[in-house]
Amino acid sequence: MSPKKFIPAAAALVCLLAPLASQAQDSAAPGPWMVRARAVYLDPANHDDTGLDLSINSKTIPEIDISYFFTPNWAAELVLTVPQKHDIRSGGSTIGSLKHLPPTLTAQYHFTNLGAFKPYLGAGVNYTRFSSVSFSPAVAAALQPSIDKSSVGLALQAGVDFDLGHNLVLNFDIKKLQLRTDVSSFGNRVGEFRVDPWLVGVGLGWRF
Repeated sequence: MSPKKFIPAAAALVCLLAPLASQAQDSAAPGPWMVRARAVYLDPANHDDTGLDLSINSKTIPEIDISYFFTPNWAAELVLTVPQKHDIRSGGSTIGSLKHLPPTLTAQYHFTNLGAFKPYLGAGVNYTRFSSVSFSPAVAAALQPSIDKSSVGLALQAGVDFDLGHNLVLNFDIKKLQLRTDVSSFGNRVGEFRVDPWLVGVGLGWRF
C-alpha cells in the first residue's frame, strides 16, 4: 500500500473511532509506561551520488515501541523491530540484498489538553546496523562493492494517540529517519547512499 492510500485509510479509521473515544472512561489512572504495536509502511527516499542509481524497496514492517512518561507531557520512546530484508537495486535491476536493524530513541512532548486526542512531537537519534549484505556474482566480480555496516542519524516524529478507554489507545505515527551509508568499490569510497525513509504507522497501545 502506498502512503497516498495508507494515510487516508488510517485517518478514516481515526474519524470512526473518535466519537467512541470521547465517551470512554478509564477504569484506572494510567501508569508511566506505554507499549504500542504498529504496522509501518517504510518508504525510502533512495538518493545517492555514486552514479549507480541505488535503491532499496518499500515494504510494510512490524514495529514495537516502549514509552516511559516522566511527566504527563514528556516521554521517551524506544522503537524496535526485527531485522528487515531489502533488495538492493541499481537502475531498477536487483543486484543484491541486505538486512537492516534500525532501533530509534526519541524524546516526545505530548499535548494533553485536547481530551481524547493526544498529539505529540518527537526528536531523537536512529542507529541502523546493516547485516547479511550480498551482491550478485557478476556485480561482486566487476566492482567488489561494500557498504559501511552502521549508520547514526537524526529522527523526527509526529503522531497522535486516541483514547479508547481502559488505558487503550489507537495510534497514528509518522517518522522521518536520517539513514545513510558510504559505498565503496575495491576498498575505495565512491559515494554515499541516502535511504532517509519515511515511516508511516498505525497501531494500538496500552498504558500501564
